Amino acid sequence: MLSENLGVIMFTYEFGMQETLAIAVALLLLGRWIKNQIPLLKRFFIPAPVIGGIVFSFFTLFGHELELFQFTFDSQLKNLLMLAFFTTIGFSASFRMLVKGGISVMIFLCACIVLILIQNCVGISLSYMFDLNPLMGLAAGSIALTGGHGTAAAFGPELIKAGLDAGLTVSVAAATFGLIAGCMIGGPVGKALLAHYDLKSFRTKKTTDNAEMVEGKLTKEQKNINEYLLFSATTFIIVCMGIGYFIILGLNYLNIVLPAYLGPMMVAALVRNVMDKKNLEMPLHSINVIGGISLQFFLAIALMTMNLWELATLAIPLITILLIQTLVMALFAYFVTFRIMGKDYDAAVIATGHCGFGLGATPNAMANMETFTGANGPSPKAFFVVPIVGALFIDFVNATILTIFINIL
Repeated sequence: MLSENLGVIMFTYEFGMQETLAIAVALLLLGRWIKNQIPLLKRFFIPAPVIGGIVFSFFTLFGHELELFQFTFDSQLKNLLMLAFFTTIGFSASFRMLVKGGISVMIFLCACIVLILIQNCVGISLSYMFDLNPLMGLAAGSIALTGGHGTAAAFGPELIKAGLDAGLTVSVAAATFGLIAGCMIGGPVGKALLAHYDLKSFRTKKTTDNAEMVEGKLTKEQKNINEYLLFSATTFIIVCMGIGYFIILGLNYLNIVLPAYLGPMMVAALVRNVMDKKNLEMPLHSINVIGGISLQFFLAIALMTMNLWELATLAIPLITILLIQTLVMALFAYFVTFRIMGKDYDAAVIATGHCGFGLGATPNAMANMETFTGANGPSPKAFFVVPIVGALFIDFVNATILTIFINIL
């Protein structure tokens, strides 16, 4: 479709669901190819969908700035893939693992709370230094960074009500910046920890329960994966997604607003624990395979639909705040998260993941950890602790802290 604005003819096109997915697949393959061609990207574990998505985002930025073309994409598939991925994460929340990893979850949650406070204090302080509305510091603080796009969209209007006219725009733009930065610094932080402390994956230790699960039962299922197992896994995921949707819908009617992915994830966790209690087997490896594919496609679509011109419109002081926040996140993950989580390989993987959702979103954390562990060995503890805190607890804590900050300011 062609549209004329001030004498300039711009080509606009709206991609449907099939076209959006096709482009995402092409960009995912492009990202993998670029990653193989550039050793630096491979060495720092930069996720392939991030590479391909950013390349396309710069292409759309070129068209937007020159007023040549613009694209819109179907968002339903992206939301579906996100829900599917988080549902698969819910199946990992076994009570048996919670008993063993409960302390780790609480410790990591405390680290995340400290980071939220630091992000907001840094943002507000720098806003005062640049003579900006202090609410701008929240928009470039935990609203956009620890919170991600969901929290940015939710709290942006609240900032507007509180007196920051550009609250929504700044929050979403900062979240877009964080999405990129979180993916970019996770690998380097993990690599630095790996090299400095000479860390090794526990995959060689036969005495660890999680290691036995990875090398025993899951390997057996992996060797015998078939249509029946994939169908069974898909059925588990879809049923939990459907039930979870109605739970979130019911809570919305009660004026209790929760992230859409929380319902399916909680239902999946409940199903997992009921199955564990009854000693019934689940196709966990097949579920994880579907979750991994969903994550790859979701990230590709999320990144290729970013509007990079939103970053270009930010004032230099705000960009400075975001860069300093990125440095704070990297230092916090390296010096705080890694140490309080045990100073071992699992702690390094958790620190890598913390960079992902500390600046972007939990899917970024999972992408960081999947890329890192794919090259260095598995870490079931990290894949349990990070998504549980990132998906189940951090939104509630962050919203409470932000409400207090907004009321004070």
